[in-house]
This record gives sequence, structure tokens and C-alpha cells, in this order.
Amino acid sequence: MKKPTNKPAFIPNLVCSVFGHKFEVSKKVTYHVKEYKCCNCHKQMTTNSNGNLIPLTPKFEQINSVLERIYNNKATRLQEKSYASSIS
Repeated sequence: MKKPTNKPAFIPNLVCSVFGHKFEVSKKVTYHVKEYKCCNCHKQMTTNSNGNLIPLTPKFEQINSVLERIYNNKATRLQEKSYASSIS
């Protein structure tokens, strides 16, 4: 059951249009690519190849998930390699 809210739905959008969005990092894809979410209106953004914020579309969600998988695999391989070289 949903809790009743005291403020109408248009208030967060009004706050963002007057004062600007308040973005917080919602997901770290890599060390330089992150996904952001506005605290007020819940608008989602991500960084593009130039480092600019752009809206998080399904296409960019897919790109970010593939990029995250590749990044994690590479980090795991590097960790295993450094562990193996420290044992030798």
C-alpha cells in the first residue's frame, strides 16, 4: 500500500527547473564513467565519451552495462596477474 505524500508531483520538477538538478552518483560504471540521479525529480544522466552529462537512454544503459562488464573482467585479470607475480 502506498503512503500518501504531502507534496504534489509537479513540485520536484518545479524545484529543478528553478534551482537546477541536484545530481548524486547512483552507479559507478568505471573510474571515469558514472550514472547520476537527481534527488528531486529522479532524472537519470550519464557521462558520454567527452565527459559531458547526457540523459540515460536505454542505448546508453546497455553501453554502460557492457562497459562495466569489460572493466570488471580486466580488473579481475590484473588482480590475478599481480597476485601470481607476487607469489613467484
